[in-house]
Amino acid sequence: MRTPRDEAMPPFTGTPAATALIHGRRHALSLAALGIGAALAVPHAVAAGAPPVVHYRVASIEGVKVFYREAGPADAPVVLLLHGFPTSSHMFRNLIPSLADRYRVVAPDYPGFGQSDMPDHKAFAYTFDRFGTLVDGLLDRLGIGRYAMYVMDYGAPVGWRLALKHPERITGLVVQNGNAYDEGLGAFWDPIKAYWADNSAERRQALNFLVAPATTKFQYTDGVRDVTRIAPDNWVQDQALLDRPGNADIQLDLFYDYRTNVPLYPAVQAYFRQRRPPTLIVWGANDTIFPASGAHPFRRDLPDAELHLLDTGHFALEDKLDEMAPLIRGFLDRKVAPR
Repeated sequence: MRTPRDEAMPPFTGTPAATALIHGRRHALSLAALGIGAALAVPHAVAAGAPPVVHYRVASIEGVKVFYREAGPADAPVVLLLHGFPTSSHMFRNLIPSLADRYRVVAPDYPGFGQSDMPDHKAFAYTFDRFGTLVDGLLDRLGIGRYAMYVMDYGAPVGWRLALKHPERITGLVVQNGNAYDEGLGAFWDPIKAYWADNSAERRQALNFLVAPATTKFQYTDGVRDVTRIAPDNWVQDQALLDRPGNADIQLDLFYDYRTNVPLYPAVQAYFRQRRPPTLIVWGANDTIFPASGAHPFRRDLPDAELHLLDTGHFALEDKLDEMAPLIRGFLDRKVAPR
């Protein structure tokens, strides 16, 4: 588009370099005349300090639509973010921009969580084995052959299955309140263990409190010193998804299937000892669900692991991102993508 200023500017004759310079100035002046910022003078330019763009995508894996967030350079080292209960990839919304300038970050939602499909539990097996298979299929679809993993809560048993299936693919681990040891299953788990031992309707219904609004809020606020740092949107959004017709049964199925994770612990621990993946442990020390007693045993099998116990609860990223992001970024820069 030519402006009156362009029309008034006489033609220029000179060297090619000078001609290019003048044309560039004319273009900038044209943009200024239209009120367009200088940052737009070069097509596709990114303003200095602008956060990375996050893409929100869906892939059909084995007939299930799996939603995932993706950001960062396509050819960069990959970091896979695996969420916990009862949230989704939403829990990583603030961490992703702090990594995606240098890393390709992928954060999926499991079926029944977030924006992924929610098949009826009578027709679809809600198990950690199935979740692991679907995430593995997503990675294959995206052409991702090597990756570091951030595992939290349910993300741990999903991630451990990936590591046992493809140990050569794991470049590093960030563990945040994600269990791999018997010591990490404390008193909170007693009613769930009772359900494992007796898969009766009575035991199942006794766990309905785990999908109730008070428990969802508790997971975000328990053990947090300053709850004004926790956005209420978290438990409001999570509860809205839990309250979808049929979702409570999905979650109760998963509480029962969690029993299958415990027999895997010896194999996971052997993987740690044999492969010695670089590991960062950033753990909310005040977590009632996965207490700090589950963090320390990692050092038995991963003596070089970096361990940081933070003064917070279960969803540590919500109030300790300012501490965690530098720790995670520093670990990845040193161990996963050293300069």
